[in-house]
Amino acid sequence: MADKTAVRTDAAPAPAHTFSQGVRKGPLLQVSGQGPVDPATSEYLFPGDVKAQTIKTLENVEAILKAGGASLDDVIMLRVYLTTRDHFAEMNEAYGEFVSARVPSGVLPSRTTVMTGLPREEMLVEIDALAVIAD
Repeated sequence: MADKTAVRTDAAPAPAHTFSQGVRKGPLLQVSGQGPVDPATSEYLFPGDVKAQTIKTLENVEAILKAGGASLDDVIMLRVYLTTRDHFAEMNEAYGEFVSARVPSGVLPSRTTVMTGLPREEMLVEIDALAVIAD
């Protein structure tokens, strides 16, 4: 059975709570939910701008994927959490442009979008990812 290892990178925000940025076990890599946070300052960026927050959040997800040996093309599932349905169209536009440009296979990941409360008031979006890495 494959060992479970924590994935860690300074290119994404350090976890604010008791969890890993990502966990890899065998070919599976789960990236913890990320938000629009500057990895260097831990500052929440782009208040009120869900498009910019979506791009920054995906950049943080992508950094953890890279640290774990994966790319967005290895992702089979992205989960998006929004604070309001009113932000869906703007998030979806930014998400679509970002993800499509980074999936050369053309097979976009599955996705679930949920409207919910998030841990910080500044956060309009949070995204996590599940990747399968070919060895």
